[in-house]
Amino acid sequence: QVQLVESGGGLVQPGGSLRLSCLASGFNNYAMSWYRQAPGKERELVASMSSTDGTTKFSYADSVKGRFAISRDNAKSTVYLQMNSLKPEDTAVYYCRADSYYTTYLLWGQGTQVTVAS
Repeated sequence: QVQLVESGGGLVQPGGSLRLSCLASGFNNYAMSWYRQAPGKERELVASMSSTDGTTKFSYADSVKGRFAISRDNAKSTVYLQMNSLKPEDTAVYYCRADSYYTTYLLWGQGTQVTVAS
C-alpha cells in the first residue's frame, strides 16, 4: 500500500514561491493529486496527474493555472507541487492524495500548512 508524507509548507510573502513534496512510497499504480482546504471552506482539488497507456494527463484548478505545477520524480518516489506567484488566497492546508488506478482505494496525506502573508 502507498504511504504519503508531505513537507515543504511554511510562511511566504505574496508573490513568493514554495515547493511542496509528497513522499509516496509505492505510488506507481496511483494517480496523484494535491488538494487544499482553507479555514471555513471545503477541500478543493488544486492539481492532479495520472499516467495511463504511457501518457500523462494534468489537471489544474482555474485559480492556480499558470502559477502551480504538479510533477513527479519516480526515482525519489516523490510528487511535487511547485507554487509560484503566491497570493494570500492560496493560504490553506495542502494535502497530497493517491487514487488507485485499479480499485476504489485512496489515501490522504497528513497535510502541510501554507500561509501567504506579508
